[in-house]
Amino acid sequence: MTQATILIADDDTEIADLIAIHLEQEGYRTVKVADGAAAVHAVQTQPIDLAVLDIMMPKLDGHEVTRQIREQYALPIIFLSAKTSDLDKITGLIIGADDYMTKPFNPMELVARVKAQLRRALSLNGQQRQASNPVVEAGGLLIDPDKRTVLRYGQIIELTPKEFDILYLMASHPNKVFSAENLFRQVWGESYYGGGNTVMVHIRTLRKKLGEGNQPFIKTVWGVGYKFNG
Repeated sequence: MTQATILIADDDTEIADLIAIHLEQEGYRTVKVADGAAAVHAVQTQPIDLAVLDIMMPKLDGHEVTRQIREQYALPIIFLSAKTSDLDKITGLIIGADDYMTKPFNPMELVARVKAQLRRALSLNGQQRQASNPVVEAGGLLIDPDKRTVLRYGQIIELTPKEFDILYLMASHPNKVFSAENLFRQVWGESYYGGGNTVMVHIRTLRKKLGEGNQPFIKTVWGVGYKFNG
């Protein structure tokens, strides 16, 4: 198996070194940078498999770094930040992060989350290579799993990787009701504990981006979960 390369972007060199030590002990290659502009440059010029980003960095903050990365790349992004409020976490997930940890942190937990995100990314890449993933068309939407694009009446809709995964999963099974736990397990590939709010946030932002109006594509089935109403 090819050695995965992890980008560590944090202007606190002690934290960056600590993360690098634990990841390298697990066999990963690490690239350390101390500002947001260098982080974007690293992703653009090197084969980065996953990024661990601080939010408060010089030149470009973690949010802007994520926006620029998401314009071209679907690699997993984990925020590691001193910002601890629920709003900060929700904002990070909406912008496009796949996971969010707060400082101070347990390095071994971070390593575990890195492994989980890489496993999921590898699984998704394998699924994309299979011919069994058809394009889904419903209600003016065209969802292409190979290109990972969503069009509505010919207009591109920019989705984060998690938003795309939720939409494609649900649209592939129209009228099937998915509980929040079911969605979290299938999309995030992790145990559900603490994941309910994460699913709710992604559903809310996905609905907003789809511009659903009075006929929502994703319908809430109260007390049960969500279903695609295509």
